[in-house]
Amino acid sequence: MPTVAEQLHGAREAKNLTVYQIAETTKIKTDHIRALEEGNYNVFSAPVYIRGFVRTYASLLKLDVAQVMATLDQELARTEKFCEPPRLSINAPGPLDFLTFQLSRIKWHLVLPAVGVALVLLLGIWGYRAWKTHQTRDPLSGLGPGIYQPPASHRGETLPVPTNGVRR
Repeated sequence: MPTVAEQLHGAREAKNLTVYQIAETTKIKTDHIRALEEGNYNVFSAPVYIRGFVRTYASLLKLDVAQVMATLDQELARTEKFCEPPRLSINAPGPLDFLTFQLSRIKWHLVLPAVGVALVLLLGIWGYRAWKTHQTRDPLSGLGPGIYQPPASHRGETLPVPTNGVRR
């Protein structure tokens, strides 16, 4: 079975097309077309570029794209650089990555209304307690000593009767 490079090169020559004509039609650089026809996949930084360029190139040449792609996958599996899928990040995931992943899994359209209701409820309870505390507080407690003396107790004592300045 011919390699992908042989299939692409042979089909291009059978159609009497130049590398420059292919590059102009597909908008793939001539260096990349030559690398594909030579089977030199190390020129490319990731296999996604190779697969895309080969798919575009093979469809332009009217080759069986599915068969060419299957052959390409077999060839890439034998290369050292592209035998495994590339890592998406250089560093190992840390705690911040774990946290952001967990936060992305939350169904926010359900959680946010529940949090809003809980917040309103807590603010209502806090406001009620503050209002009750304000009601039972002595309004004159802020005055200094000597001006106001708080009552000792209110055990049924009555207020003194006003005398209108007359002493007895």
